[in-house]
Amino acid sequence: MNLILLQPDDFISECRVRLSDHRREHIQKVHRAEVGAILSVGLLNGNMGTGTLVGINETSVELEVELKHAPPPALPLTLILALPRPKMLKRTLQTITAMGVKKLVLINSYRVEKSYWQTPILNPENLREQLILGLEQAKDTILPEVRIEKRFKPFVEDELKSLIAGTRALLAHPKTDELCPSQIHEPATLAIGPEGGFIEYEVEKLTEIGFGAVHIGPRILRVENAVPALLARLF
Repeated sequence: MNLILLQPDDFISECRVRLSDHRREHIQKVHRAEVGAILSVGLLNGNMGTGTLVGINETSVELEVELKHAPPPALPLTLILALPRPKMLKRTLQTITAMGVKKLVLINSYRVEKSYWQTPILNPENLREQLILGLEQAKDTILPEVRIEKRFKPFVEDELKSLIAGTRALLAHPKTDELCPSQIHEPATLAIGPEGGFIEYEVEKLTEIGFGAVHIGPRILRVENAVPALLARLF
């Protein structure tokens, strides 16, 4: 936890917060902070700054906070991601949040097993937990927007074309000759398939509405590795 992420209801006065949950335990046991210590803090969906530890006991800690700095800029990217297997989904949610993705659409695909959609990770509270872990890791405060689309064809045909308008639409697909661009300076939409990739029908539907297929080399990566590799290359 590189950032102590604060919620509005943590405030007991305009500039003071009281923490009595896992954050209190982290401050005491991991940071081993004592009164007077200065910690990095941020208000969820708000500014960042510092918190000075002014009180500590067995059940809570109190910080005087000063929030004057904006969070780091978001990536100008919408990520379209075929739902990964649950264990991989947790890590991927944390990774994309830490890297600055603020718009994520989880979609269905032929190679996404139906059982994946039953995972408790997709419950709003559990999704939020993974996103917050990513924010705490990267020292960011702005929660990503996560959208879930369980029907591939209606989403692509009825909504995705308008979603990619004004962006560079890229499809990660190993069976193409086009190398993924690097260090782009424009908004982008990136589609990444499941393990095994999108089937040809899905690739055709995506290219029909304006996606350009690109690859990042001859090696086939797991989704959890392909996502940060692609984001790092693009931005």
